Amino acid sequence: MLIVLFCFSFISAKENEKNEGKKVFETYCWGCHHQTAMAFGPSFSAIASQRTAQEIEAMIANPEGVSKVLGYKRNAMPTLKLKPEELRAITAYILSFGSISDEDNTSKKEDNKTITKKSYPNIATVKEIH
Repeated sequence: MLIVLFCFSFISAKENEKNEGKKVFETYCWGCHHQTAMAFGPSFSAIASQRTAQEIEAMIANPEGVSKVLGYKRNAMPTLKLKPEELRAITAYILSFGSISDEDNTSKKEDNKTITKKSYPNIATVKEIH
């Protein structure tokens, strides 16, 4: 019974995080990433199928720096000043559009040929890329 309660609370917490992520999406992201019409930015299903949670968080927190690391010539993504819990929530929401679960999406980095070999742990806080 305790295991069932733990599983239910874990699932419930994940759903709450996705719901909070939807609110962040509606506030900051909808203008470029709306899912039902022609959008400027890529769809969340495209992002979720190509990026890990860590890569998504880095791109949201420091889009200019990540774009440089990835070798993109241009970047239209604005830097969003989100709280850590908002960043986790929008990332969970984006990943909910993918066909691969968050636990399985760590293998995407190896499969994605556009990703550099650089590590991402501190990229969201880096101000300048050398």
